[in-house]
Amino acid sequence: MADELVLTLSGMAYGGESFGRDDEGRMVFVPFALPAERVRVHLRDEHKRWARADLLEVLEPSEQRIQPRCIHFGECGGCHYQHLEYADQLHAKRAIVVEQMERIGGFISPPVLETVGSPHSWNYRNQMQFHLGSTGKPGLMRQGQPEVLVLQECHLPLPAVDELWPLIQVEEQEDIQRVGIRTDTEGGTMVVFQALESPSLEIEVLSEASVVWSTPAGWQVLAGDPALQMQVLGQSFQVSPDAFFQVNTGLLPALVQLVMDAARVEPGQLALDLYAGVGLFSLFLAERGLKVIAVEASPVACVDFEVNLDAYADIELYEAQVEAALPAIDSQPDVIVADPPRAGLGREVIELILAKNPTRFVYVSCDPATMARDSKQLAAAGMRLEQIQPVDLFPQTYHIETVSAWSTRG
Repeated sequence: MADELVLTLSGMAYGGESFGRDDEGRMVFVPFALPAERVRVHLRDEHKRWARADLLEVLEPSEQRIQPRCIHFGECGGCHYQHLEYADQLHAKRAIVVEQMERIGGFISPPVLETVGSPHSWNYRNQMQFHLGSTGKPGLMRQGQPEVLVLQECHLPLPAVDELWPLIQVEEQEDIQRVGIRTDTEGGTMVVFQALESPSLEIEVLSEASVVWSTPAGWQVLAGDPALQMQVLGQSFQVSPDAFFQVNTGLLPALVQLVMDAARVEPGQLALDLYAGVGLFSLFLAERGLKVIAVEASPVACVDFEVNLDAYADIELYEAQVEAALPAIDSQPDVIVADPPRAGLGREVIELILAKNPTRFVYVSCDPATMARDSKQLAAAGMRLEQIQPVDLFPQTYHIETVSAWSTRG
């Protein structure tokens, strides 16, 4: 079969690609293209029933196609939807969640609401992770290639991060794997060098940013402060260099409110907060008068959690993997909130959650495919899916956050 072909695309897949079928009926996935477009592509990853291709030319563009903002769009793997108006991105993400729930989850007409949009569709990220090019300048991975694209511009980070990343220059890269740049709501910025060993190079700081060197053994502050401070709905959160925190600061109040609404909490109830991180949801559950038992595996995040929840007495924190902690928790929760990583919950954790028999379960997911897989098991066990609310924490990209509300079937 020829390496190049022309095909008409018919749909959009999770992962930032559109798809169509070749003359043999094989599904071909193409990045940076849109449904209804006629395109010329180069096949690069062929299998019997499907293939991936690089976009060479748009022969007949979609009426939805717009001019991308960034000069790197089409090469850089960081963005996937710049060729779509933002309103169309929101509709596309809802449609993808519906498709995943139907195809993977086995649901018929799943109750997926319209996507909640970000207040800012550009320059919204409070943190970025860069690789270093051969010259020591920051970049992102090329689409579909194990190669760093050194950037001239990027329209995703908040202004404080956007002003800082072009200043990064690492002449002796040593074993630096990535460079993270973060900013908080108080004007603080932080550069985090992620490496395998302790630093043996000189670092010149040309800004007021804090500088941290992070290795698998831990992290050390080379300049400035050891943590950032994030304000959400009037509450302050300490966030250490290696601790996870949501990237879209502007949408965090809405995300928290969606979780609280889905939980339908009342004072005096007991909540389990699984994969609790630095305590984002735990704090607002406690603020509403609930007793909270939280589980978090990251030691760094647990330190932040204890600082952030210090004002509340009725809090327990288990520093452990969720599958290890849940059997040790004897209490009967009224509600469970879970915000797992991209891999989702998995069969073992779901069985442990179901054994607790909560009245309500709130599932915060950053991957609709694993969420749909887990939802199938929850529904099969008798839980009732009330609604799925997509939340666009990641404009211009294929990533989709969802908040699912479940209750005991009665």
